Amino acid sequence: MSWTEELYRVYENNCGKDIGGERLLPVSHSTANAQIEVTVNDKGDFVSACAIDKSCAVTVIPVTEDSGARGNGVVPMPLSDKLLYIAGDYKNFAVGKRADNSEYFNAYMEQLKCWAESDYSHPAVRAIYSYLEKCSLIHDLIDCGVLKLDNTTGKLSDNVKIAGIAQADSFVRFRVNYTEDLLAVNNTWEDTSLYDSFIGFNSEMMGNEQLCYATGNVLPATYKHPSKIRNAGDKAKLISSNDESGFTYRGRFKNKEEAISVSYEFSQKMHNALKWLIANQGFSIGSLSITVWASAMQPVPNIMGDSISCFDDDYFDDEFSEDEDILPDTEKKHADLLKKMVFGFQGKYEHDSKVMILGVDAATTGRLSISMYSEMEESQFFGNLTKWHTETVWNRFEPKIKKSIFKSFSPYEIAVCAFGSEQNGKLDCKKEVVSETILRLIPCITEERDLPSDIVHALVHRASAPLAYDKSYNHRTVLETACGMIRKNNLKNGGITAMGYDPNEMDRSYLFGCLLAIADAAENEAYETEDKGKRITNARRYWNSFSQHPCRTWQVIEERLIPYLNKLGNKAIRYKQFMQEIMDKMPLSVYNDDSPLESAYLLGYSHFTSRIFSSNKNTDVNNEEE
Repeated sequence: MSWTEELYRVYENNCGKDIGGERLLPVSHSTANAQIEVTVNDKGDFVSACAIDKSCAVTVIPVTEDSGARGNGVVPMPLSDKLLYIAGDYKNFAVGKRADNSEYFNAYMEQLKCWAESDYSHPAVRAIYSYLEKCSLIHDLIDCGVLKLDNTTGKLSDNVKIAGIAQADSFVRFRVNYTEDLLAVNNTWEDTSLYDSFIGFNSEMMGNEQLCYATGNVLPATYKHPSKIRNAGDKAKLISSNDESGFTYRGRFKNKEEAISVSYEFSQKMHNALKWLIANQGFSIGSLSITVWASAMQPVPNIMGDSISCFDDDYFDDEFSEDEDILPDTEKKHADLLKKMVFGFQGKYEHDSKVMILGVDAATTGRLSISMYSEMEESQFFGNLTKWHTETVWNRFEPKIKKSIFKSFSPYEIAVCAFGSEQNGKLDCKKEVVSETILRLIPCITEERDLPSDIVHALVHRASAPLAYDKSYNHRTVLETACGMIRKNNLKNGGITAMGYDPNEMDRSYLFGCLLAIADAAENEAYETEDKGKRITNARRYWNSFSQHPCRTWQVIEERLIPYLNKLGNKAIRYKQFMQEIMDKMPLSVYNDDSPLESAYLLGYSHFTSRIFSSNKNTDVNNEEE
């Protein structure tokens, strides 16, 4: 089934539902950011008005086929609109080219009158029409202090804005106080009976019946499809055929009617469902928006998370603060925890459930493209998700709890570590690069595709340059991420996949990585307490050179390590034993090989660093017991 049909099904199955605080918009409705709220009574008398805070400005409004795609020209909204359209006394207080708004106001009032006098009329429509007929809106807004006049000109001040919008361009929504029915919904943007009223009125006005390519039925067609897909200010469209002189369809079809024909109802439902999904459970970075949903709208794991936040964003706050015994500090604990979390989601799915993943991104100005779409059985989705988080897991330092635990990596972390840089103490990257990388990683997570080699290469390259980072924790994050992706690649290619130090591993690169870890740890321990972690060790200073010429560079590092070993005294014995243990595994021919190291050296460094850290903890415990 296509993405359009799946979105149509979402609408049909969830129309009217309010999930996660986001309402699925009804047909013939859109959203707008309102700056002013006007209250009238059911007789059409002004009651009050106020400016609207940005936090609650998003307003559901009825739209016609034309006003929903409004650009230039005189195209009024059916009810809520800008002062230019709805204020009969606008010309008395406004300045500029459109100060005389007669054409706009007359078009608006004519359309509103048709609705008010139709078979689908509504008390709120009649009340608002009755009030606006008095042409006193601007005057009333000035009297109650919502609008401000310039003391010199007596016109609306250009220096005053409402929620960042010029006064003259403010968008107005309405409340209606009903004197007889106190239980009626006063907020027109939340009144479902008003929704139904306009849907009926608008349907009666529609014409142009054609074959709908989506449904196969003859229905009123539209060539003005909705925008505001990614957010309320989004003007880009997924479907458009307004380019009659370019190459949208020229050369293949005579006209746009031959190119595509979609019914107004299908377009509205499909687009509104997509808006709802993105607003309710989407992920956005830059111009890219991605949403994942299940066929019956069951909860879906966050594919943008690591192995823990993927299933529970608040896990560290809710779980770890209460019981640190459940910390996944071993690979087995991680596997058990992952299985438990997956079961918690998968247990809510039926056997025939499907999961859909859809991404939209800017193609050109005003145009959106489907940057990715896939659908799969829920068992395949959860199986692939589990495999990804199992194969990319690594022993990572968790800042929230200041402990090392086993968990995987989010696509965002991978992208920033691979192609970003340190900025103001944090890892950051251009949004365009991050979104492009995430699009390439998602199929690896959900469809079991191979990791792109350039991403792994970029991670290895950056992990090999610790001096590029002023903050050691940023380099640690990059190193951990590189190790996780190297392990993922190795699981497919038969390389090193162990999660901890393997004393039987004889790989040249791995062993050199162990030596680098020993030198780094020994020099770090030799520093005075107040300098630990602040000074750059020789191991880190020569790290990049070491990765290219390990034999030659190790001789330099080893020579410069001698003063620090002498400073450690008896504590140096342990580090010397570690070095001898590794050197014994390397035949002279292997040691003298000065060719660049493979990525496995980073695994060796990480593994042996963890081994040293664990042995230090054990030594401290033994000293305390003595």
